[in-house]
Order: sequence, then structure tokens, then C-alpha cells
Amino acid sequence: MIDVNVEIDLDLLGIDEKKSINILKSTLEKELISKAKINLIFAKDELLNNLKIEYFQKDHLTDVIAFRINNYTDTEVEGEIYISLERAIDNAKEYDEEISKELARLIIHGTLHLLNYKDSTEEEKLIMTKLENKYLKDFDWNKIF
Repeated sequence: MIDVNVEIDLDLLGIDEKKSINILKSTLEKELISKAKINLIFAKDELLNNLKIEYFQKDHLTDVIAFRINNYTDTEVEGEIYISLERAIDNAKEYDEEISKELARLIIHGTLHLLNYKDSTEEEKLIMTKLENKYLKDFDWNKIF
């Protein structure tokens, strides 16, 4: 069973929880994961920046952070995905994309990180981007925001 809990900062309005959950679950299913417990948290820049400083010793804004809580070798995936709505909006403007599509991309991206996909090198980034683009074509991300 895939269990997804969504938390949204009270100051952030307009995110479709059901579509967010469907995108996350669909990504896991495409990656052949059938057991998971994941918290999906939509927050402000400040929270993600504080997490970036505390856990990665980097002081800069980021759009998504994913934490795997259990071992990557475990069959059940346990983790948390934090997404900054502010960064998603800015990214959408910068890349001339719909905000809904950018949010969906960040959900997929964070989910892939929970599955041990990395994006430190150009090759790793290319692999993740290809998967994100493939899944964006497969999933209904319209009007997620």
C-alpha cells in the first residue's frame, strides 16, 4: 500500500491535494514501488532554506528537498518531500511553463530522489530530466494549482 500524507502551509492556497497524491503515487508505481509512507509538504522558501542549511550546509533557496527516512535497500519507501511553492512559481516564470506543470515536475523529482536517483552530475541530471518529462506526459498535472 502507498500512503501519502499532504501538508500545506496555511498561507499557501490553491494546491490540489488529490492530484498531488496521484502524481506521487503514479511515479512510485511506474518505478515498481508498491509500499510507501511519504509526507508531501508544500511550504515557503524559509522552511526549505533552513532545511538546506541544517542538513546540507548550503545557504540558498531551493525548490525541492527529499529525505529518505529508511534505508534505500528497504522495499518500503519511507520519506518526506518538501516543495517550495514560491520557487515553483519563479521556476515556471523562468522556464515559461505552467505553474501546475512545474509543481508536478517537483513532485516527480522529489519522488525520484526518494528512490535514490541523484542529480549531482550532468549524466544523473539527464536521467532524471528524461524520467520527469516521460512521467509528465503520462500524468494529469493540469490544474494542480
